[in-house]
Amino acid sequence: MARLRGTSMLVAVLLMIQTAFVIVMYSKNGTSSPQMDEKPDKVHILILSSWRSGSSFVGQLFSQHPDVFYLMEPAWHVWVAMYQNSANVLHMAVRDLIRSVFSCDMSVFDAYMHKKRNVSDLFQWAVSRALCSVPACDDFQRTEITSEMTCKTLCGKYPFERVEQACKTYSHVVLKEVRFFDLNVLYPLLRDPSLNLKIIHLIRDPRAVVKSREQTVRALMRDNGIVLNTNGTKVDDHKYDVMQQICRSHVQIYETATRKTPAFLKGRYMMVRFEDLVRDPTIEISAMYEFAQLKPTKKLESWLYNITHGRGPGNRKEAFKTTSRDAVNVSQAWRNAVPFEKIKKIQDVCKGAMTMLGYQLVDSEKEQKDLSNDVVLPRKQYQFNWSSIKERKLK
Repeated sequence: MARLRGTSMLVAVLLMIQTAFVIVMYSKNGTSSPQMDEKPDKVHILILSSWRSGSSFVGQLFSQHPDVFYLMEPAWHVWVAMYQNSANVLHMAVRDLIRSVFSCDMSVFDAYMHKKRNVSDLFQWAVSRALCSVPACDDFQRTEITSEMTCKTLCGKYPFERVEQACKTYSHVVLKEVRFFDLNVLYPLLRDPSLNLKIIHLIRDPRAVVKSREQTVRALMRDNGIVLNTNGTKVDDHKYDVMQQICRSHVQIYETATRKTPAFLKGRYMMVRFEDLVRDPTIEISAMYEFAQLKPTKKLESWLYNITHGRGPGNRKEAFKTTSRDAVNVSQAWRNAVPFEKIKKIQDVCKGAMTMLGYQLVDSEKEQKDLSNDVVLPRKQYQFNWSSIKERKLK
């Protein structure tokens, strides 16, 4: 009980701090929408997705860029420390952490880590090239392509202070998160004149997501409990209740960004379907880089070509090894691997999201297993709100 009271007090304190910040920020501007006449030098990118949707790969597309400081799911620390709460309750604490990281203020982790810590105490730190090269790590130059295994061996011993030092030296800060379920929660960050925030919203066919989630059931049980607000109890999502919440969140985010677009969000949102990415990686990666105001280097172009043409490292965790020819089969592996009865249940809970986002429903096992029947519908201009640069390319 003492632990629960302590957690509740921490939540209350975080909420009070957030409220005070918003009041002060808005009072300075004299309006509920702060002016954004002065653009900050840095570009801030939030890759917004859900578990098992290909977001780790998309994160690596940015992480390996020499101009990018990248962190994978820093909000993991919030959810681990405050797991008795619901995702909605934790939204503001997660948002505050994200704001601080975008500003390269890593003191925000003081609430979630022990006092004496190294770079290696940060969740999934070794997938960040920026934390595996100078100035965070002396063993690699920042223009090098790094591997998670080698980085873990050589770079984990450095003090945590180097995370902040490194962040301040980059023009782009990119964060990947799976713990936001409502775009409205991010409005204060989008309105913040000190941030130049853009959102890449990555989605994937829910049927493929479920297939992937079933391979990591134990690893997702605590997160499931937070999504379903079980007061700390771990949950096996065999009823697809979590998947339903995920699908609802994708609808909310997409509709808010494209059909009810507030002025401060225009030109700062991009939808990416994982299936489009694996089918035509060159076009999709180029579009994401232009949206993020990044230009690839020769070394990065070579790396991108290798990983999208089946020539990546041998460790499957470090490479996207699907060739263009095999991409459709990989992205639709669920069609032969998942029983039709399960597919029907998934479609029942995610029907609205699938229809809106361009995924064709199947009505029978025969239809499911007929790979000549493409269930990923062609992209339409009215369906997706791409950056203006990409729209010109597609015409």
